Amino acid sequence: MTSPFTPYRARSGVRRLRGLAAACVAAGLLVACGGQATESSPTPTPTPNPAASSTPTTRTTPGNEAALRSIVEEKMAEMLVPGAVVLVRTPSSNFLEAFGTRQVDEEDPVTVDDHFRIGSNTKTMTGTVLLQLVDEGLIALDDPVSDYRPEVPNGDNITIEQLLTMRSGLFSYSELESFNQILDDDPERVWRPEELAALGLAEPPYFPPGEGWHYSNTNTVLAGLIIEQLTGERLEQVFNERLYEPLDLTQTSFPAIEDASIPSPHPRGYLYGTNVSTMADAALSPDQQAAARAGTLLPNDVTNLNPSWGWAAGAAISTAEELATYVEALIGGTYLSPQLQQQRLDSIERSDPNDPSSAGYGIALAQFGPMLGHDGSLPGFQSFMANDPERDITLIVLCNLQAGPAGEQVANEIARALIGELYGS
Repeated sequence: MTSPFTPYRARSGVRRLRGLAAACVAAGLLVACGGQATESSPTPTPTPNPAASSTPTTRTTPGNEAALRSIVEEKMAEMLVPGAVVLVRTPSSNFLEAFGTRQVDEEDPVTVDDHFRIGSNTKTMTGTVLLQLVDEGLIALDDPVSDYRPEVPNGDNITIEQLLTMRSGLFSYSELESFNQILDDDPERVWRPEELAALGLAEPPYFPPGEGWHYSNTNTVLAGLIIEQLTGERLEQVFNERLYEPLDLTQTSFPAIEDASIPSPHPRGYLYGTNVSTMADAALSPDQQAAARAGTLLPNDVTNLNPSWGWAAGAAISTAEELATYVEALIGGTYLSPQLQQQRLDSIERSDPNDPSSAGYGIALAQFGPMLGHDGSLPGFQSFMANDPERDITLIVLCNLQAGPAGEQVANEIARALIGELYGS
């Protein structure tokens, strides 16, 4: 079956916390973007793809369950994904299935209740809370950032909305080679949000405010700091009170910066290469790709890497079912006033008006053809969440590999193939 979406291989520096949301879906095009990082190669074994022969665990499934299952298994085998959970929810059916294993070369099957790091899907949470504060009159989208963070260079001319739409021009700290080297050398380091922001603010901007588009984690970290400033609470407490508790999301969490754990049950998280080695291209060298497919080069286990380096831009954790409930509330307007929700939906536009394949992005929200949501990519995990509000279709893909040997953003690629099946294209 031919998909209406066109794949894209990213080339960005730190592609983690980047992904479809940092790439593109416009005019029916799904464009994947993301990346990987790792430390060192583990001892090779002859079993590079445990997903191919594992038995999936399943809950209620729709009539085309065989087709959906086949697509997932084929893509996992192609990209050497150890494990995944996929949810497809429609008005008449619910497909929820786990594939593969939690650990490479181990008979430890993933379950549908497993917790995954969800990377940049967290950006929608940060954006939603800041919009709630707009609804409450504590801040305005056209306020200058300097009103709240006077240390931001040219902050008088950068608005709160430009932070959330990635149009501030502020440099993304995660694109610094020096930062990536620290992630490689000291993966357990605890990063303070203020130091993350300072790294980005010390660099020259990409462009003057409002005169371009560039996906920057510095923007979202600043947004998180402003939330803490306005509420007087830690961001993990704010998310819990405003986003998780209202929907009874008991398996969704935003950890404190000192906490690198993942709630049980959960898979291990894997990636190929290193943060520094994949800055120019997420793909391994041809020889390394061949070794990965032969089973003599396995991805590295980076489960315990501290996600504080992403903080408001990418540290949240969830399960497939709870992420589906969240994205349906996000797109359905549960969290915001009708007027502000509509403004958010209307804010989506191409990152480059002259390029029909450029990113469809708005106020901390991305567009994937007929679907709205986000994706997330960080060392060890890659995820996709989206909802089609017109047809009431929800799609969740969670993977315990950041990128395939050829640089593919694995959850995005699985989602792209599933969307082709769901929409009959």
